[in-house]
Amino acid sequence: MWGLIIIFICSIISFLLSAICGGGAGLILIPVLGIALSVSQVPAALSIGTFTSSATRLAAFKKHINWHIVRYFVPAAIPAVWLGAWLLKYLNPVYLEIMMGLFLLSNIPSLLQKAKNESFGHAPNNMALTAIGFAAGFLSGITGAVGVLFNRFYLRYGLTKEEIIATRAANEIILHLIKIILYAYLGLITARVVEVGVLVAIAAVIATWATKSVLPKLSEHLFRKIGYATMVLSGVVMLTSATNNLFASNKGYLNTKLITKGVEANLQWQRKNFSLEFTYDEGFEFEVVIPFAELNATQQKTVMDARPANTQNIIIEAVYTIGETSYEAYYFSNQQLIHKIDFR
Repeated sequence: MWGLIIIFICSIISFLLSAICGGGAGLILIPVLGIALSVSQVPAALSIGTFTSSATRLAAFKKHINWHIVRYFVPAAIPAVWLGAWLLKYLNPVYLEIMMGLFLLSNIPSLLQKAKNESFGHAPNNMALTAIGFAAGFLSGITGAVGVLFNRFYLRYGLTKEEIIATRAANEIILHLIKIILYAYLGLITARVVEVGVLVAIAAVIATWATKSVLPKLSEHLFRKIGYATMVLSGVVMLTSATNNLFASNKGYLNTKLITKGVEANLQWQRKNFSLEFTYDEGFEFEVVIPFAELNATQQKTVMDARPANTQNIIIEAVYTIGETSYEAYYFSNQQLIHKIDFR
């Protein structure tokens, strides 16, 4: 119950922010919807809400649509949505979300730019519009929403804030409808997905109509700053969530600690241990645990000859530095380190 309340509140805030800056609710809500749904169900529930959001924005701002953009964007995006939705059953979207998060963070310079230095790019030609539409459709089919990812295109095209909201809605409404149909066909829409999706849709309607009273009070400069801020915020949220999911699915663990004359980072990944060490006098060292069998006969003899009599376990690490590889052997008894040697 509390999970649904959190989703509803976050949805209202996200769609209100999205309506003001032209997009972003989808990417912000992806990790939030994970409270109630599995990773593969999130895009379906999100599409129900974003379809409703686009429909209400069209009703509120339809006279501001830039039909030239829509004419080239939508036809290219439609087949790409089918491809992205189909690949959703075979690809892990987490890796894509990490790349998208990094891309969104690249908007930090635009966010910090002063009003007098703001510039608008040349309007893209028809071929570029088609390519942008295809990319938007493909990514949207996989993740459920990537609207904010293309904020830079809309903001640099020179559109007014009303035109951005209306044109985005016109570009995306058909895509969201197609995705809902595809997700249903692929068996990704369940009763739980519908329940969460309807909740998000109600929040989207409330947020869109609240926008009509807020938007006229915003200057074009502030509108653009909110747009860039939303991209950066979405990048932080998406990158954090995707990284956590990636570590959880691979049983990963990362920690850092100070050591003598430097710092050490330890990574556990799929039952393998890696270590990156930096010391002021020796530079960087990359260490990884390897099986005893990977050592040659001479190295194996070195390890066994140095073995204390009460040794119960031996761990071998390969140490990689610039232009050189060495090894370390750790000897344990009752889970306590009793001896260590370095060898080549």
